[in-house]
Order: sequence, then structure tokens, then C-alpha cells
Amino acid sequence: MTKEDLRACGTELVEFHQRFSPCFGRIECQGHAFHYLQGLLLAPKGKSVEPMALHFAEGNVIPMQRFLTRGVWDAAAVQREVQAVAAERLAPSAVGTPEGAVLIIDESAFAKKGTHSVGVRRQHNGRLGKVDNCQVGVFLAYATPAGTVLADHRLYLPKDWADDPDRRKETRGPEDVQFRTKPELAGDLVEAVRANGLLPYDWIVADELYGSNGDLKARLEDRGERYLMEVPVSTTVWTKDPATEIPPSVSQGQPPSRPRRDSVCSVRDVAASLPESAWQTLQLREGAQGPVMFEFAAVRVWQVRHRKPGPPSWLVIRRSLEAKPETKYYISNADADVPLATLAAVTGVRWRVEEFFEDGKGSLGMRDYQARSWTSWHRHMALVAVAHLFVTVTRIRLKKTSRPLRSR
Repeated sequence: MTKEDLRACGTELVEFHQRFSPCFGRIECQGHAFHYLQGLLLAPKGKSVEPMALHFAEGNVIPMQRFLTRGVWDAAAVQREVQAVAAERLAPSAVGTPEGAVLIIDESAFAKKGTHSVGVRRQHNGRLGKVDNCQVGVFLAYATPAGTVLADHRLYLPKDWADDPDRRKETRGPEDVQFRTKPELAGDLVEAVRANGLLPYDWIVADELYGSNGDLKARLEDRGERYLMEVPVSTTVWTKDPATEIPPSVSQGQPPSRPRRDSVCSVRDVAASLPESAWQTLQLREGAQGPVMFEFAAVRVWQVRHRKPGPPSWLVIRRSLEAKPETKYYISNADADVPLATLAAVTGVRWRVEEFFEDGKGSLGMRDYQARSWTSWHRHMALVAVAHLFVTVTRIRLKKTSRPLRSR
């Protein structure tokens, strides 16, 4: 899909924006929102406020900046409308498919200079694979066979920022904000989507950072959510029901305090112990160079939760077909009767959030913002979500592939 395709959809963009106009309140704000979307979608170069305003808003830079920082509108309302459109346009494609509709938890970093932008500090930048001066956001994408959208987002506020009311005040941060870890923010986002009641979904998936967090998994379990999350190779599990591993009492009337740990081992050791007959070769999708295929195995295990026996789960193991295979491990609380083919299909969905980031950062100005405040960061991301949603529904209408945007 090219920029030329989007330029030819001017009428559709006007109609699409009208769906979101009530979220922005006054007519002036609605107009600024339309120009901002035009900039994110079609600006030839930089997609911060100034070049977008010069190109699409007759040079009204200051009003556009005020729209982003001080305008009377709520980014959360915009995200709810994104969810409503996704439920109408994307969710039906998931019905009857093995993986269904999936919420994907992930984070992304945005390199920044200086110390004044809200939440900025030296912290891990996953894109660069090193510690860097950056802001980090936690994102919740919604993926169906028809396409992917940004369902919600939240800026990660490091503890030194959360504990400093003066810095928060300077950057329009909430007065009552408390430090939240990234897994806690992820749980908050899932709960917010569920509370909105707009998006139907079947699974929640995430990478190792979130899959290794017992509190997040317990929180999802308590709310009846079904997840499949990648875990580190060193993750330990019970290979037998811990309830059957309680040894006889040492002395009469004094039962042991915990079961034996003879059946506790790493997921890597579990994989190594499996016979070849336990593995199946399955195709996940059709790639640019042919079918994308892996070998899969799944074993019922019991999680180790805070050094204690946890709930029964699936350990899903995926390995590539190269001579020196790459192996990934996943834990899922799915029911025991869920087929391996379904579990395998769900492991293949997480890459869709990377597709969103590639579009968002590469073509839709997701990383081009220059706003420093809490309010403007979340508003910019909500507007990126709207722009990306327009791209997604336009691809569906034009029957284009889901490849990243590009210019000719």
C-alpha cells in the first residue's frame, strides 16, 4: 500500500474523521484533529506539529500545538472509538479461526534528548537493544486476520518521576499518579479494554518481560482471561501435579509444609526430554518467501508461582527448522482440551504488533512528536491509533496486503 493510495482516499478520510469528531468537542478542535490526521498520513517529511501545520493547516502552528497540549478533549475517548470501529470492521474476521482475536501486550521506546520530556530517563531501549535516554510506552494492540489496530496505550513513568510531584506538575502529569511497573500497566490496559466492553477477544499474548511476571498472570487468571505468553528458557515448572508430590509426614500429626521438588525442572530440560514423536510440524502463515513453518510440542505442566506450586498450564515449545534451531517457550492457562494446532496458531500472532510499530514509526509519525507533557504524549498516540486504523480499514476496502506503508 502506498501514499498514493491514501491520497486517493480524501473523501473516505473526511467521512472517517466524522466518526471521531464528537471525541474532540468544539469545531475548532475537530478541525485541528483532521489536519493532524492528514499530517500523520500524508506529510512528506517530518511529522511533528510544525511541519504538519505548515503543510495542512495554513501554517497555524500555535493553535495546533495548543490543540495537542491544552485542548479540551480526552485521548481515552478517542481510543474507545478506535475499539468500537475495530469491533465492527475487524472482529468479524476472527470468528471461526484457530487463533480468533488477540490482544497483544508490548512496549516500545522513543529516544529523546534532554531531561524535560515526561518520563524520560536513561532506561532500556528495546529497539536499540541498550540503555538509552528515552521514553517508554506500554501498548495494547488488537489483532485479527483482517488487520491490527492500537487498542490502548500508557506512558511508563519511572519511579523517580512518579515520586517527584514538581516534575510531574511541569509536564502536566496526573497529581494522583503512583509508580506502576510495566506489567502492572499492561494489566491496567487489559482491564480498561474489558471494562469498555467493545472489543471481543479470545487470547492475550506477550513477550518474556510480561510472561515471566507471576503477578500479571495471576491478575489475568483472577479475571478469567486466557493468555499465552513467552517465558525465558530458565523458567521452572512442575512436570507432575504438586498435590501428588507431598511426601509422608515426618512425624505423626505434622504434615510437611510443601511438596517435594523432584518434579521441578526448567522448560529447556522439559523440551530436551521429549521424544521426536511429541513434535509436529505446523504452518503458521504464508510468508513473503513461502510458508512460515515451525515444529511444535505441548506438555501439561504446573506453573511455579513465587516459588510455590501454581496452576495447571500448557507449556508450548516452538523450534525453527534450521540446522541450529531457535527455540521459544510459552506458558498458557488454556484448558487441557485446547488442540496443539490452536496453541501454535496463537504463538504466531505476536509479530503483528511489530507490524503496527513498523507502520506507526516508519510512516505515521509515531516517533516524530516533540511534545513534552503527559497529556500531549497520550493524545499523539491516540491520533496515531486513528491514523493507523484508517490505513487498516483502507487496506481492507482496497484489498491491499498488510505490508508496511511505503512511498513510490
